[in-house]
Amino acid sequence: MAGRPENLAGKVAQHVSGERLWDRLMVLSGFGATESGGVNRQALSDEEIAARAQLVRWAEAIGLEPSTDPLANLFLRYRGTNPALPAVLIGSHIDSQPTGGKFDGAFGVLAALEAVEAIIAGGVRPRRSIEVVSWMNEEGSRFAPGMMGSAGFCDVRELDEILRIRDQTGIAVETALHKVMSAESRVSHRPLGAKPAAFVEAHIEQGPILELEGKTIGIVTGIQGKRTFRVEVAGEENHAGTTPRSARRDAFVAAVDIVRALHEALWDDEDVVRLTIGMFNVSPNVPSVVPARVVFSLDLRHPDPARLRALGDAIGEVCRTAAGRCAVAVHELLHEPPLEFPLAIRQTIRSVATALQVSCMDIPSGAGHDARYLHSLCPTGMIFIPCKGGISHNEAESILEHHAADGARVLAEVAFALANAD
Repeated sequence: MAGRPENLAGKVAQHVSGERLWDRLMVLSGFGATESGGVNRQALSDEEIAARAQLVRWAEAIGLEPSTDPLANLFLRYRGTNPALPAVLIGSHIDSQPTGGKFDGAFGVLAALEAVEAIIAGGVRPRRSIEVVSWMNEEGSRFAPGMMGSAGFCDVRELDEILRIRDQTGIAVETALHKVMSAESRVSHRPLGAKPAAFVEAHIEQGPILELEGKTIGIVTGIQGKRTFRVEVAGEENHAGTTPRSARRDAFVAAVDIVRALHEALWDDEDVVRLTIGMFNVSPNVPSVVPARVVFSLDLRHPDPARLRALGDAIGEVCRTAAGRCAVAVHELLHEPPLEFPLAIRQTIRSVATALQVSCMDIPSGAGHDARYLHSLCPTGMIFIPCKGGISHNEAESILEHHAADGARVLAEVAFALANAD
């Protein structure tokens, strides 16, 4: 799906207000603000409920129609001249990591809102409706796995399966969703799905390339593949002072050996493999007891599907070989192959950026995004802007106001072009 070229001179983009966008980013960052300047606004939390209410207030003030679906994906609709046509979706997410930054996800949602406000200010109405969307639980920090709302919307995961998932305190997604729906009783409800005409997600890069290259816009070529695992190491609880080494089945020592073996087996000299152990739980986790159980996460990413499969398939044997006297179980949670976004949307983004005289370059995404699942449903693209030092999922996350404004300007023109496409 490609947009019409006649709007590429900036008729819509000139109405983007960088100051308004920045002010809204700062307001939204107050919902779940941390003492260190970051954000803790996890999915379906009280902080996110309050932030959603603010989004609805901003949207209704400019005439947008809010609605939500059974997974609490939030849609803010600017009605087109032919509302029966499939809509163009633009947006991202507003949930965060527990020690997240102000801009991951939030920039994409508020840039989308600014893009629609610029279209309205320009006095033009597209053929297709444009919907700003905030997807539920992209991060997966409270309820795992992430990208839950977009996966359910795209029928990649079953609704019943999602509803049963619980956080670490035992609260189910279904219970948390009921709380959100109760708080948003005025917001109209819609069913899951409805195939969009297109989806475009603006996002901070979460890497250093754009900053290093001196470019403002990243035209995202695709998303690298990802496999995630949960590794469970089972040993035996025993007394720390009386149990000799020869009699121990120390799950922690075995887990450390497994981690070392995984790094030796999976890392590559070219530094293309991405391997992360981000969660590590020891039980019973007391000073004078030999650990009986360790559970840790494994996040494996690679842009080549064959290499991703081979590396992931080797994990079980590596773990078993290194476990010593302990038992080990490896559970695969997710396998998502690499993907490439449609050339037509990438060309539209490039044409817009060039017409607006905003520097741009092609760039792959190393991180996962909701756009991964929308790609299976409709023509999809992504727009990156730089973040300082490539730092993200960190309270120190930072972007520049003029980069945010340029990202919104490009998004506004792209969305308007797609909404007028045949």
